[in-house]
Order: sequence, then structure tokens, then C-alpha cells
Amino acid sequence: MNEFRDRGSPDPTSDRRLAEFSWGPPDNFLGLPPEESSFESARVVILPVPYEATVSWGGGTRYGPRALLHASRFVELYDHELDTEPYKVGIHTLPELLLPAGGPAAALEELRRVVEILLDDGKFVIMLGGEHSISAPPILAHAARMKPRSLSVLQLDAHADLRAEYEGTPYSHACVMYRVHREARLVPAGIRSLTAEERDLMRREKIPAVFGHQLSEPDWIDRVIQSLGPEVYITIDVDFFDPSVMPATGTPEPGGGTWQPTLALLERVFRERRVVGCDVVELAPIPGQPHPDFLAAKLVYKLVGFYAACRER
Repeated sequence: MNEFRDRGSPDPTSDRRLAEFSWGPPDNFLGLPPEESSFESARVVILPVPYEATVSWGGGTRYGPRALLHASRFVELYDHELDTEPYKVGIHTLPELLLPAGGPAAALEELRRVVEILLDDGKFVIMLGGEHSISAPPILAHAARMKPRSLSVLQLDAHADLRAEYEGTPYSHACVMYRVHREARLVPAGIRSLTAEERDLMRREKIPAVFGHQLSEPDWIDRVIQSLGPEVYITIDVDFFDPSVMPATGTPEPGGGTWQPTLALLERVFRERRVVGCDVVELAPIPGQPHPDFLAAKLVYKLVGFYAACRER
């Protein structure tokens, strides 16, 4: 049981006389109390962005960040595989970022400004979505701080997301990787749904994809690692996972990734490359089925753990 789950306390600015009563845990990642999650001391910042404007089948991604944060309160703080308590690196959870309704261009530009501020503060940002279109602003914010095309983007996803336009907009979740591919080197893994035009683009641009049917091949992780440059941003659309593992997503595809091989890949990426930021998107909670929310929460905590282990090394 998460040791902080039943150790909530009122806001430190509240009347101190309230402290003697029992309170539920804070509504933040892992339910950490204020003394364990201040912005100033945190190395990691969790940025929830419940943005949903261009989903093309099932909806509900706007509820993803909240469901993930709630489920995270039940995640054990001790990670037996890493033999550590990763939360001690310092994790601060921001409130949900409510983007403006004036159109996707303005919304995504505002998100980029927020990420820029967090990067200026030296924070390692893990963004929670929301639909996949929101991955472009943090990726482009990181890329702008590096030499042209020196940033690699590890894209764990069922879909290529390389359409120039979809349903009348270039800002669709189906276009997110097209919007960043000229600024960063894409390394997609788990892809099993794409158009002929997207496949042609992959060939022309020499995008080294590992397709879904290749996830059973013994060298697929090595292939991904070898394709990545020194600095990596990780974007994880939860439909990367097989629907038997992750049913709570709006565009499920059979034949996806499973838990342990995915962790093995992520651990190696953090150990062998410099990961600059991450996001986990497209969780669309299913009422009465909490296990996908918990999987996503534990996945985020694993990202924190791998980041913390790299800092220690």
C-alpha cells in the first residue's frame, strides 16, 4: 500500500487547527503530501493536459490525466526492480492545463509556452494527455534548444500519425508526427496502422520504423536503440500496447506491445541515451475498468524511476 495514501493533510496555508483531522491524499501524482512534492525542490514535473479536440473514433481522452492521477495513488512507492523509491527524486504535479478554445493552433502554442517555462526552470517534464496532438509542442520546444534534427523522438504507437492533414486540419492527432518529423529524427515502434502515403513518406525520409508484427523478433529493441541519437524525447500513445493489455484508448489496434518488453526498452533508452522529456497520451478511461488507468500510472512511475536511476549514475 502506498504509504502516503492515507496520510493526507490540509493545504499548508489552511488553519493549522485542521491538521489534527484525517484527510484524503492530495489529488496529485502518487498522492504525495506537500512536503514531498514542492515545485522548488522537484526535479520532475507532471503536466496534465486534458485536451481533446480532434479524436477520430472513441472519445474520452480528456478524462485520461485525471484517471491516471487517481490510479497513481494506489501505486507502491518502492520499485523492487530498481530497488529504490523513485519519488524521492522530487515530483511536483501541476493542476490540469486548460488550453484555450480558440482553435488548435492557439491551444498548442499556449502549451508550448508552458513547456518552455518549465524547461527554463530546469524541470524534467512528463506530460499526461489528452489526445496525441499535444505531443508536438513539447517535442518542438526541446528540438528548438538543440542543433537542427539532433533530437530523436521515440514514438511508441499503433499509428504512424504522419498525415499532412486529417479531417481538414494539420493539427489532428493523426498528424502529430508529420508536424515534428522535419525538426527531429523519428524512431517509431509498434506501428500497425498507416496509409500507403505514410509508408511512402517513411521510405523517402528513411524513418526507421519497427512495425507491430516485428515486436516478436528478438532484436527489435536493439534496432530501436541503434536508431536513436544521443538525446531522446519519448512519446507513448497507450494504443502502442495490445488491447488485451490496454483496452482504454479510442483507436485500439490488435498486435501491440506488452508490459515487460516495453519496460526493457525504456530502461535501456534511459541508460544508454539522454532522455530529455516524456509524455503518455490517449488514455480514454472505461468506467468500471480501473486496470488500464493503473497500468498508465505505473508506466509513468517507471519513467520517473528510470530517470532517477540515470541521475544517480
